[in-house]
Amino acid sequence: MEKVDVSYITTPMDKKQSLSFNQLKKLNDQFDQQLQELESNRPSDSSFSWKKMVLSILLGILALVLPFFLLVRTSIYMYNTYQTNGWVALSIGCMVTVILLLLYGGIFVYKFGMGNKALKYMLQGVLMIVAAYTFYGVLYYSSLNTKTEEIHSYYRSLHPIMRVALTTVTLADSDVVITDIQRSSEDYQRMGLSENKQSLHYVQPSGYVHAVDLRTRGRSEWESWVFEYSFKLLGLSTIRHVGTADHLHVYLPLNK
Repeated sequence: MEKVDVSYITTPMDKKQSLSFNQLKKLNDQFDQQLQELESNRPSDSSFSWKKMVLSILLGILALVLPFFLLVRTSIYMYNTYQTNGWVALSIGCMVTVILLLLYGGIFVYKFGMGNKALKYMLQGVLMIVAAYTFYGVLYYSSLNTKTEEIHSYYRSLHPIMRVALTTVTLADSDVVITDIQRSSEDYQRMGLSENKQSLHYVQPSGYVHAVDLRTRGRSEWESWVFEYSFKLLGLSTIRHVGTADHLHVYLPLNK
């Protein structure tokens, strides 16, 4: 940066000297040049603003989806890995989700300087929200998302973890349609198929059906792929069937 020559500037003790017009103009030009250099060297945030915006959106979506994912994934992990009872596994999934939401709440309280009393109400609110969502998934499923009323009547025969998983996926994809849940020997005869004694569509020793068929007709291949892997991401097993009709077979393996 060019240094300004101020050797000829008067001091309070030298009242007889004065700056000419040209000298003042030169000083002004040098000052303007220095300001321009400072502006040009200042880092610009405008070129990165769109990146920050996209990152903020992605983090927001992740923070919103994570509690639902953690609830189902933890439940299935406890069930498959530690052979935990389905209801116990679901309870553990709920507790882990509560801890995550309380972490969200703690960050919020710390950021906005709220008192400890807010944490108490937040704990109560989080417990109510997680419990309400879990019971909603276990007890209710819209008949609009089932092929027939008969199939809808079998919803509560499905394993509770699978019910919550179905509710979670349906929350993200309202076009989910259940085409089959519980079967009997007569159902295989009616469909013209040989009976599968090992079918998870039968009521299992756990007291629940462990499989459900979902419609894939009308979905493009990439949509069907996303649909299938959303269940795999949650920890459930899937098979794409094209027998009587193109559908996705989703199941929860039995505990050994």
